[in-house]
Amino acid sequence: MQTSIPPEAKASVGLGLRRGFMKDLQAAPAGDFDFLEVAPENWIGIGGAHGAALRALAERYPLSCHGLSLSLGGPSPLDVDFLQEVRSFLDHYNVPLYSEHLSYCSDDGHLYDLLPLPFTEEAVRHVAARIRQAQDILGRRLAVENVSYYAAPQQDMDEVTFTNAVLREADCDLLLDVNNVYVNSINHGFDPQAFLAGIDSGRVVAMHIAGHFDESDTLKIDTHGASVKPVVWSLLEQAYARFGAQPTLLERDFNFPAFAELVAELQTIRRLQQEGVNRG
Repeated sequence: MQTSIPPEAKASVGLGLRRGFMKDLQAAPAGDFDFLEVAPENWIGIGGAHGAALRALAERYPLSCHGLSLSLGGPSPLDVDFLQEVRSFLDHYNVPLYSEHLSYCSDDGHLYDLLPLPFTEEAVRHVAARIRQAQDILGRRLAVENVSYYAAPQQDMDEVTFTNAVLREADCDLLLDVNNVYVNSINHGFDPQAFLAGIDSGRVVAMHIAGHFDESDTLKIDTHGASVKPVVWSLLEQAYARFGAQPTLLERDFNFPAFAELVAELQTIRRLQQEGVNRG
């Protein structure tokens, strides 16, 4: 089965391909970012000017794919036709990494949210079987992302134990969202450093980082609509120390700043990656 990120691409930085700053991405000089992340659902079969822009950018930059609607933890059967379309898309653009969320988002219809799974043995078996099925159809390894969540269904184990159990049972990889680790640690009262220390280090193949909204001292909302906060930069530095300088995506989905501000955050990621490499 095809593996994900080649070793030479480990210390790299990326941005999500958002139509809100498409012109900035097209005009960016070499070196501002190394790869672009796309949601296959938003680009499969797209033609016209947007399709041409995607093809042109894909000639300049490697693509990474991060899905939105596979609903790995859901009760309804996986959408096999959709997975086959994703495989064709990944093959066409030679995409090294396809990731999805360790959650569910549909049940006889799309729910338009990433909903948390119960942390139970039954849920481990259920979602791991679906990940294995998806990997078989895709012909490549899948990385799952730890998600932010606000309601906590049945929890017979903590989040890090559940995550590791899924990774091992499914034999898949982890896209580590560092901001989600921090947000969940505040909202659910655990130590984010202990979470990083507990994750199986060999499973982490990429990272996400983003801004969040401080609703209160005890409630953080994962928005992808603000700059990365200092406490999350610090946690990213600790993640590099534990897992190495993995490919890291800066997520920004709305409330877009001047493109130079995004480039400055990408430069912070590069600096932390290089410091991690030097320490290693």
